[in-house]
Amino acid sequence: MTGTTTAADYAWLEELYEGLLEAYCVTLVRGQTPQELLRQLGAEPAPRITGVDGLHEPSYDVGEYDGLFVCVADLGDWSLMVEVNGYLGVTDAAMLPVSRGRTAVSHFRNVNGVDHFCWYEDGEVRLHFEPLFPFHRDGTRPDELVEEMRASGFDLSEGGGFEGHTEAAFALAHRITGIRLTPELFASAEFSCGIAPVPRG
Repeated sequence: MTGTTTAADYAWLEELYEGLLEAYCVTLVRGQTPQELLRQLGAEPAPRITGVDGLHEPSYDVGEYDGLFVCVADLGDWSLMVEVNGYLGVTDAAMLPVSRGRTAVSHFRNVNGVDHFCWYEDGEVRLHFEPLFPFHRDGTRPDELVEEMRASGFDLSEGGGFEGHTEAAFALAHRITGIRLTPELFASAEFSCGIAPVPRG
C-alpha cells in the first residue's frame, strides 16, 4: 500500500464532477498501455477525447446493446479507465483476464446508488465490497485492507454512517495503487476510447 489519502482529499469530486458521480466506473490497471487494455477488452476504436467532461455525451450516445464506451489514459506504469454510466471495470468476466499477472482496482456507482469496489490481483478477486456497506466483504483476502479502508474513511461497523463512501472509494484506490487522481488530471487526461462488447457470463 502506497497512498495516504482520505475521503476528504476527494471532496472536489462533488463540486467539480457531480454528474460523473451519479453513474461512473473508474479503473486503474498496472502494466498495460491504454491500447493494450482496449485490445484485450475487444473494444472497437473511437475518437480520442481530452478530459473527463468530454466523455459524457459520447457515453450516452452508445446504447448498451451496441456495447460499452470505455476511455483509457496513460499514467506511466498504470492506465486509467473511466466509464460514464458504465460497469466494465467491475465485471469479473472482463477484469479477471485483464488482471492476470497484474493489479487492477475498480470502483463503480450507478444512478440507483448501487456501488462496488473490486481489487483484482493475478486473475483473482482479492477484495470486493459495496462502499455503502463496507462491513460485508468477500474475495480471497477480504480482510487484508481493513485498516486501509478505515483510514480512507469507511465506517466498518454494521449500520455505520454512509457519508463520503464514494470519496472513500477513490481514496482506497489511491492507497492500493499509489495513483492520486486530481482535478488537473481529470481535466487534462488524454483518453484513447473504444466501444467494448458487453461481457457475457
